[in-house]
Amino acid sequence: MIQSNNSPATTQQSTKSNKEPVTTNIEWLNRAYSADGLPALRSLYDEWAASYDSDLSKSDQNYVAPALSAATVAKYAGNPAALKILDAGCGTGLVGAALANLGSKQIDGVDLSQGMLDVARKTNAYSVLETADLSKPLEKETDSYDVVTCIGTLTHAHVGPEVLSEFVRVVRKDGWIIATVLDDIWEPVGYRAEIDKLVASKKAELVSADSGDYRKGAGVSARMVVLKVLA
Repeated sequence: MIQSNNSPATTQQSTKSNKEPVTTNIEWLNRAYSADGLPALRSLYDEWAASYDSDLSKSDQNYVAPALSAATVAKYAGNPAALKILDAGCGTGLVGAALANLGSKQIDGVDLSQGMLDVARKTNAYSVLETADLSKPLEKETDSYDVVTCIGTLTHAHVGPEVLSEFVRVVRKDGWIIATVLDDIWEPVGYRAEIDKLVASKKAELVSADSGDYRKGAGVSARMVVLKVLA
């Protein structure tokens, strides 16, 4: 699922801002950040699934994060063909397809929206696709993945920073977490603080959190967070 650039810094776990909701040139995004709870959010993404990819491929969006994240996996984790990957918040499968293009053969995907998963299935990139609420513990075994990707889901009013510790749990020692976090919520919503806790407890090493292109056509940037799991 996608992120916005200038909406109030809120997540499911945070206090809502008194500011007006963000307005963008994609009406679906405006609806996403005013959705009242998970059922409404799930319904919205079910509806959006059919046009999601085409909406984000337009020149005024140029959603480059999926391709960049796949390249980041290859850079840090090694040959994608040898990795078991969980794509958390996989949406329509843009990240999975990008990974498959680099040779990935073992990708599991989870998402809140069944409609999004139905589209993702058509990519033929995934071994398993399941619905999941990332605000709750994952129904995955500890140390079961080499890499978790989470691109476009750690965003306003969707999933809070607490999920990062759950990602650490399901990734084996010396495995990797690759995730995007918008610049404007990186510190205010607590993603940086949560990562600092994981680093202080020696559960993970923050390898990189550089800011870069996300929805390039719209001028939206995000941190590409790279965590190495230590325990």
